[in-house]
Amino acid sequence: MELFDNHKKLFTTATLLFVGLTWLVAISPAIRNQQNNKPLPAWKEPEQDVVKGKALFIANGCVACHTQQVRNVEMDKVWGSRPSLAADYAGISRTDFWRNTATLMGTERTGPDLTDVGNRQPSKDWNLVHLYNPRIVVKESVMPAYPWLFTIKKEPLEKDVVVNVPEAFLSKKEGKVVAKPEALYLLAYLQSLKQTSLPENKAVPGFLYPQQKKNAAGGSPAEEALADGQTLYAANCQACHQANGEGLPGAFPPLKGSPVVEGDNLELYVDIIMNGYDARQEYGAMPPVGTNMQFTEKEVTAIINYERSSWSNGAKNVTAEDIKKVMDVLQQKINTK
Repeated sequence: MELFDNHKKLFTTATLLFVGLTWLVAISPAIRNQQNNKPLPAWKEPEQDVVKGKALFIANGCVACHTQQVRNVEMDKVWGSRPSLAADYAGISRTDFWRNTATLMGTERTGPDLTDVGNRQPSKDWNLVHLYNPRIVVKESVMPAYPWLFTIKKEPLEKDVVVNVPEAFLSKKEGKVVAKPEALYLLAYLQSLKQTSLPENKAVPGFLYPQQKKNAAGGSPAEEALADGQTLYAANCQACHQANGEGLPGAFPPLKGSPVVEGDNLELYVDIIMNGYDARQEYGAMPPVGTNMQFTEKEVTAIINYERSSWSNGAKNVTAEDIKKVMDVLQQKINTK
């Protein structure tokens, strides 16, 4: 054929075919997606610190181990309140002209999904300790440490962000661990990762393949509630207070033998779970875990009863009705402020 004998015609045809297929397969669908998918109304443009933190997230290869996509299957329910939508990524722009590492959806979960980590783990203290050395808060973690994001200072300045690292994990005993700007940028990015709420008139997509809850043979309702409390504690509290309830000296307070856990002041106890706590200089501030995760009185009750009956704690159980009354009082105080 003449086409194969004439190199000009051959390369011209090949180029036109390549450009045509590129337009058909890549460019045209991308333009159509941009036209059909817009950011959700509640979405906000990221601040400059968040943009810098995202660049550090990319530079340190975090996307190799963490995804940012909640699939529409029941097993992904722990990572977000709903499955991810195309609109969740519509407002994300290119990194720069040459790179399109924009959504960071990832392909592997060596570590947990980060789609909603800003709600799931918003604590500044926990995140900074975790970046300095993940084994401090999660003994089994395979995540690398990032000590170069921090420096040691004998006398930190007033403006410095001091990280409460237990002495056992300090290589240099004569100073305090201070977060560099890079660590704070990365922290800002992690705290910004929150699922955007859907408009009120839009139906929330459900999760497929719900897992059937298997009750233990002969298990009483009290035993099932305790198991639920243990699951909720592991998902929301254990990272700071540890599986043994002993916390981390100098970083997070113990729940084992805690006067709050074993005491009778339910209003204080529930207030801490729902709205956080920041009244002790020796420990980091606790974020409003219950509010962020939208705990109901049943979930708060399950967590409290688990903590009260674990690690040699011996306080009496509470009922969901008691906790509901306390939550109503707390909400009323918030509304009157």
